[in-house]
Amino acid sequence: MAERGLGSTSPNPPVGAVVVREGRTLGEGFHHVRGAPHAEVEALRLTGDGARGATLYVSLEPCDRQGLTPACTQAVIAAGIAAVTVGALDPNPQMGGAGVARLRDAGIAVEVAHDPAALGLVEAFGVAIRRKRPYLHLKLAASLDGYVAPEAGPYWISGEATRAAVRRMRIAHDAVLVGAGTLVIDDPQLTVRPPHARRVPYRRVVVADRPTLPAQRRAFARAPGYDPTLVLAAGPRGGYGQWGGLVEMVYVNETPPVDLVRALDALANRGIRSLLCEGGPRLAARLLAGGLVDRLSWIVAPRLLAGPTAVPALARTGGLADTSWSIDHVERFGDDVLLSARPASGACSPD
Repeated sequence: MAERGLGSTSPNPPVGAVVVREGRTLGEGFHHVRGAPHAEVEALRLTGDGARGATLYVSLEPCDRQGLTPACTQAVIAAGIAAVTVGALDPNPQMGGAGVARLRDAGIAVEVAHDPAALGLVEAFGVAIRRKRPYLHLKLAASLDGYVAPEAGPYWISGEATRAAVRRMRIAHDAVLVGAGTLVIDDPQLTVRPPHARRVPYRRVVVADRPTLPAQRRAFARAPGYDPTLVLAAGPRGGYGQWGGLVEMVYVNETPPVDLVRALDALANRGIRSLLCEGGPRLAARLLAGGLVDRLSWIVAPRLLAGPTAVPALARTGGLADTSWSIDHVERFGDDVLLSARPASGACSPD
């Protein structure tokens, strides 16, 4: 149920709820968009008087504070629910546990499952709150021997099934991020296809170290459901004048390269909570070297590309540390394999 709201609830997390009595579902609901009723309220509304003495299963701990909507704990208590199973505690350090405590104080039996799937649904939400910057999900695609192309230039390393999956992956994030080099070489649209409407428009974000990017790029074109493309720039302000009113310029620092920490702060100030980076070898290496990647999705294509002109998946910047990653998801798309991991240190864990 929670996954049905994925990509639409930002800046809130997706949440699903089901009311059950003696193995029979009485009502279910999910959080649609910010400001709309929360999942528990939707499920209880459908259940009606049958909620008294029933069990509520909810993917995330019910909120215990008044926001745009009343506290969900109040609705659960008023409905006469006898027991609640919570998939994951609220990852907000200021809120986590408060909802469970309120329900227990009201005599409701509460079990916290710490379920991996429920934790995964709020991973981006939790990281953004704790680190006070956007959650950053880095997607890379490479050959078996770690290259993205046999030589510099446009090259499709992954199959169509994988490319379609990546376009769907964009749905769960507020913005997609690339470097200027990717726009020059591949000229991508960077949009969700088919279109996915939501209350908060999506953003396309470009890191530009120098004003050498052509103005006629598909990612600069206006698209339904998207705010103007953001360009995170380094260098003198006058150098980027050729882009006129096509984009929203954010001048991060005067001397190249773009300071990525400051760039993420600038995005956070514009309400962006989560980023899917589809940048090239240089941007990917810089993000990894800076310890800024919260999740890494590495797509492996079954081919070998090594050669004197082959382009490595990660630029040899000299600053990439020896780090370990914990793979928690493996999926196949056609002949390609997706390995999804987070830092093994657990620093990005939502729990």
